[in-house]
Amino acid sequence: MSDQVDEIDDEAFGITDRLLADVMAAVEARDAAAIEALLDPLHPADIAHLIEQISVKDRRDLLDVWKGGMDGDILSELDEGLRDEVIASLDAAQFAEAVRDLETDDVVDLVEYLDDVQQEAALGALDAGDRVAVEQALSYPEESAGRHMQSELVRAPEHWNVGNAIDFLRSDIELPDQFYHIILVDPRMKAVGYVTLGRLLSSRRNVPLVDIAEDSFRTFHVEQDVEEVAQAINHYHMITAPVVDDDDRIVGVITIDDAMAFLEEEAEEDLLRLAGVGEGSLSDRVLETTRQRFPWLAVNLLTAIFASGVISLFEGTIQSLVALAVLMPIVASMGGNAGTQSLTVAVRAIATRDLTGANVWRVIRREALVGLLNGLVFAVVMALVGVFWFGSPMLGAVIGVAMVINMVVAGLAGTMVPVMLERVGVDPALASGAFVTTVTDVVGFFAFLGLAALWLL
Repeated sequence: MSDQVDEIDDEAFGITDRLLADVMAAVEARDAAAIEALLDPLHPADIAHLIEQISVKDRRDLLDVWKGGMDGDILSELDEGLRDEVIASLDAAQFAEAVRDLETDDVVDLVEYLDDVQQEAALGALDAGDRVAVEQALSYPEESAGRHMQSELVRAPEHWNVGNAIDFLRSDIELPDQFYHIILVDPRMKAVGYVTLGRLLSSRRNVPLVDIAEDSFRTFHVEQDVEEVAQAINHYHMITAPVVDDDDRIVGVITIDDAMAFLEEEAEEDLLRLAGVGEGSLSDRVLETTRQRFPWLAVNLLTAIFASGVISLFEGTIQSLVALAVLMPIVASMGGNAGTQSLTVAVRAIATRDLTGANVWRVIRREALVGLLNGLVFAVVMALVGVFWFGSPMLGAVIGVAMVINMVVAGLAGTMVPVMLERVGVDPALASGAFVTTVTDVVGFFAFLGLAALWLL
């Protein structure tokens, strides 16, 4: 029964080991027809997942045998670093064919970091209107709404009724592959509202469109930060975010699926940066991964040397009482862990705009009090350890007080450091960890060894 459940779970999402083995067997046999038969029923996301699972050599062999199989939807689903590798393996004609049927925002996502030759090959495959839209999007700042918007949308004059809109949609026009709203515009092409397809289809033909327009309507400027737009979509439960130019004319939209994908990507980047591993992925090569991680390991080395310098100030104290060397790492470790907890909460709250100037001091006070209460509890535990392990009540008191001090400082640093970095324009997810660790190590060692020097010697 359990084997049957495991098989069902394997096939509910992604690809199975059996499928992966069958595909690689077909690649080894250079059987293009078998590969096509295995991959054709799959969703592009599953094919991308399969490509990400195999080695560099196997990927090259697969693409060599599976000529013409790679399309734009699969490229869009690939991890960004791996995508560049796959695109580089395609000739100009294959790449042009792959991007031909993509929406403009997906084309921008594929070509924005390519070299001039590959970019021109992709743009050359588009019709004139799409090419202009892609080139216009590429002219906007990298993290702006204009760079990430989809130019394909459906407009309707604000004076139309439901019947006019339905007749228009059924006429011989080219519609976007996916759209959720009809954007209402005035005679100057300024967006004034939108109507969901559900409200449109459930209303009588003579109902004016403005009467069934959504209350959630709001517009976003082309140069507005795309992360802010995605957060607004999530906050206001929007499905479509209209993007306008300097004259408030509608030029594109950002849809909920793209917004959620962007927020997920940002959350993943923040998580990786907190751990000091940059924006790497499992498909990155050894040298690339080493290069990404080396700078933060170097920073950690410098901060560790600084913390060791604090220890060296109390070398005589440690020599007089060896028990200090045994207990010292506990104080620093507990402070570091507490600081990381506060830091993670703060960085995420900053990213989601939940931590603002209006509530920052309340959050700082809360984290300090949490550190104080946790510190008091663990201070009692460590005081008992000092008494029963080393037979010294004063040693227990020293480590208990040091624990309280470091836990309070950890709560303060874990919240204040990312807030201050964000205020000066530095990504708090990228730089906070090293600072918080340094603070908790230095304060922990200094408090513990300093109190020991005062009370025990």
